[in-house]
Amino acid sequence: MEIIRDPKAMQEIAIDLFKRSRSVGFVPTMGALHDGHVSLVKASLHDNDETIVSIFVNPTQFGPDEDLDDYPGSIDEDTKRLKSLHLDYLFLPKKEDIYPQNYLTYVEVQGLTNRLCGLSRPTHFKGVTTVCSILFHLTLPTVAYFGQKDYQQTLVIEKLLKDLHFPITIKVMPIVRDKDGLALSSRNQYLSGNERISALRINQSLEKAEHLIHEGERNVYILKKAITEHLSKSKDIHIDYISICHPKTLIDLTQLTIGKVLIALSVYLGGTRLIDNRIVKLAN
Repeated sequence: MEIIRDPKAMQEIAIDLFKRSRSVGFVPTMGALHDGHVSLVKASLHDNDETIVSIFVNPTQFGPDEDLDDYPGSIDEDTKRLKSLHLDYLFLPKKEDIYPQNYLTYVEVQGLTNRLCGLSRPTHFKGVTTVCSILFHLTLPTVAYFGQKDYQQTLVIEKLLKDLHFPITIKVMPIVRDKDGLALSSRNQYLSGNERISALRINQSLEKAEHLIHEGERNVYILKKAITEHLSKSKDIHIDYISICHPKTLIDLTQLTIGKVLIALSVYLGGTRLIDNRIVKLAN
């Protein structure tokens, strides 16, 4: 595994891979790697000639009261884990190399970013699309890998790639969960013991809503009420949002018909914000 820290060196390697017609998979991360990240890396290693993983805690996607300074980091452990997977390239840029002095350029996708997570984190996706644009230019991937847990992010990145004509395919991999059903997240390590137990209600509430849909419930108000009631049984949980919406536009629905529906939610446990979602196929 080759470790690259200089963006120019990374881009030179990427250009050489492109000239040699090597397919390149790219997995952008902020570190504190877990099995969800590993699933993305393994998929890329399987699909492509070369795989690049980046670890960069991107400051522009954090709001002023969020956890940038405390975001979990374990670069030595991450490096060992990636090396054990026989990764080809690990890209470890510094903040000042990605955002040099007097940096003034930002990339923004509108519409999709004004819903769900964008309501409580209005600058978040602007930071995501900006850093992804930079990283895509530096790594020149054939395929970029993202996880379904960040479902809204995957739609935003898809739109970014389409609108700006990036010659990149996005591959969205399934949510990886712990044995008890909690979606894996780097932020899970913030949770206290009691909060970790309470967090199980997140996936349980999605399961309840899915069960109600399969039983024939189509009233969104009733479905949201069921989710809210299950989450609210824990005093540790504070709901940020619950959305039952169209899986492509993220527009909230009032009544379910046919096709697929996205159930997405965000909650706080103490100071830790967790998200989860489920795509449910409706019976005809």
